[in-house]
Amino acid sequence: MGGTKAAAVEIEVAGHTVRLTSPDRVIYPERGFTKSDVFHYYLAVGDGIMRALRHRPTTLQRFPDGVEGEMFFQKRVPARGVPPWVETARIAFPSGRSADELCPADLAHVAWAAQMGTIVFHPWPVRSADVDRPDELRVDLDPQPGTDFADAVEAAGELRGLLDELGATGWPKTSGGRGVHVYLRIEPRWTFTEVRRATIALARELERRRPDLITTAWWKEQRGEHVFVDYNQMARDRTIACAYSLRANARATVSTPVTWDELPAVEPDDFHLGSVPARLAERGDPHAGIDDAPWDITPLLEWADRDAAGGSGDLPYPPDHPKMPGEPKRVQPSRERATDG
Repeated sequence: MGGTKAAAVEIEVAGHTVRLTSPDRVIYPERGFTKSDVFHYYLAVGDGIMRALRHRPTTLQRFPDGVEGEMFFQKRVPARGVPPWVETARIAFPSGRSADELCPADLAHVAWAAQMGTIVFHPWPVRSADVDRPDELRVDLDPQPGTDFADAVEAAGELRGLLDELGATGWPKTSGGRGVHVYLRIEPRWTFTEVRRATIALARELERRRPDLITTAWWKEQRGEHVFVDYNQMARDRTIACAYSLRANARATVSTPVTWDELPAVEPDDFHLGSVPARLAERGDPHAGIDDAPWDITPLLEWADRDAAGGSGDLPYPPDHPKMPGEPKRVQPSRERATDG
């Protein structure tokens, strides 16, 4: 005989009532975690995830039937069926089109999104007060085939030293996979184009210092066994799973803030839905101070000018991004050689 479905429940979150339906639906089959587990996970890490999401336009990665089911990215909040207290922010895509995205003002917004089957939260690096000027510079250290998390950690150590020289503070977290993310809180004075340019300059300096370990090569065929600094994560409409976001993998891992000192010893798979709430409760949030001292990226823009004067200009944008002024050709080097030949 089949069991009966658990009844919907209403839960008070941040002064709002959020209705949780199908709480016993299995979302992570390998671990047995249910929709209720996901919902209450996000309540348990509320302080941490709101530090990452507050007033940020956020794309929702939804899995209504669990991580093994259909997935889609939701950029537009529906016009109907949404609680009246849900806040949005209008953002413009590179195409010129716009969307009203979820813009969490409190934890009830996160709970509502979890009720809608959201597993992964992808905030823009801007706040609703100025959606065209990032206040967060994100460095995505992405291990390529033949490298692993330990290599990303080593690259992060190089980045830490470079940031120390610049007088900047980086805030590391696991990606929830094999990579490492390092965030810098910056003054919201520059455009996406300028912040991406600063990120490229930072990445190139890392590459110069550790060419054996780090690459800025956009084309996979050129990266080799290196850690790729994905500078295009700072292009408009490119987002990264935020701190304390679950990831859509079998183990239900979490993109977890860590201290610089503990980073070399962590095992990313240890940070998951079942373990992170207790870690946060016991240790506090390693990113608690991230908003305290926004940084002026002028030194990086000066490096970018230096590089341009030396012949190192812009790098390719993502394939779905409109062609940008000064951008090199978006042609794989091997294809270009074949065409020339």
